[in-house]
Amino acid sequence: MKISKKINAVRRSVMQNLTKNIGKSHSTIGNKEDLVIRKVLITRPNHRLGNLLLITPLVNEIHRLFPDSKVDLFVKGGASPTIFKNFKNVDRIIQLPKKPFSNLFQYLRGWALLKTRKYDLVINSTSGSSSGKLSTSFARSGYKVFSDFDEELNAKYSDYRHMSKNTIYNLRDYLSKLGFDDITAGISDLDLKLDPSEIGAGKEKLNNLVQNDRDTICLYTNATGEKCYSEDWWQKFYEQLKINFPDYNIIELLPVENTSKLNFKIPHFYSKDIREMGGFLKNVSLFIAADNGVMHLASASGAPTIGLFSVSDQDMYAPYNGESFSVNTNHTDQDHMMQLIHGILDKR
Repeated sequence: MKISKKINAVRRSVMQNLTKNIGKSHSTIGNKEDLVIRKVLITRPNHRLGNLLLITPLVNEIHRLFPDSKVDLFVKGGASPTIFKNFKNVDRIIQLPKKPFSNLFQYLRGWALLKTRKYDLVINSTSGSSSGKLSTSFARSGYKVFSDFDEELNAKYSDYRHMSKNTIYNLRDYLSKLGFDDITAGISDLDLKLDPSEIGAGKEKLNNLVQNDRDTICLYTNATGEKCYSEDWWQKFYEQLKINFPDYNIIELLPVENTSKLNFKIPHFYSKDIREMGGFLKNVSLFIAADNGVMHLASASGAPTIGLFSVSDQDMYAPYNGESFSVNTNHTDQDHMMQLIHGILDKR
């Protein structure tokens, strides 16, 4: 184990002990007449692409419920300004450094900025985050949603455990206790809010790559740790795709590390730009990847997405946008997966 991983493990353990009694109940319960929502803080002090994309439905929910409000984000790393570029209700993004110990002044300054505004509502966007609970407690507001796991809501909603939906159900429940009407509207999809120029540029890049007008299946063969499938697995999967979908282009989107489990033998696209990747993916007919941030990027771009799961929790991280779903490859063989892919593509 690397030293940095050991330090992070110790840090997480310390933070969990410090915050285990924070947020067991909502901070201030008043009533609807007392609550005018103009300034909202959403906390998600995490730098991972997928985790940041998973809060886009919550930002959309705030805009739908309180259209005149502005949202500040308390996050980590540098990806958020790119992700939330076209969210008109996002006002300020407080960015903690990805490596706090290497940028201690910037890290402390980010926490201090939480005190510079008083918010009408503060929301911790995930129940599993110690730093999210701590920042929610630290921020200035009489109304706070800590997003504790609620067994009653879990029994009520089949998708309650999903990371992007859990906090929205908690928020709705909190507002109902303040006297707001019960909210039954569907929860929005992950959303990158691509503009027409980004989608058009993506289409041009895809056309330049495939040089034909056939529909395209795009693969992403990278993932972290145990979530990553082997070269042998991807090679067999690709051969199955060729046999079952001879009239489709099959291409690969490469990760930032510029690696390929298919050894670069099929047409491939490489970019480090999140929005450029999103515009490109918007134009494919199907995207297939293991559970990772780019899987959520594809879903947020509107591409039908199949997420491959073998170790992580589908209920928490499955892609969704109407045409997307997850597959547990421990219980689903590749022949059955071909049938599932036919089911998506035959509808388009």
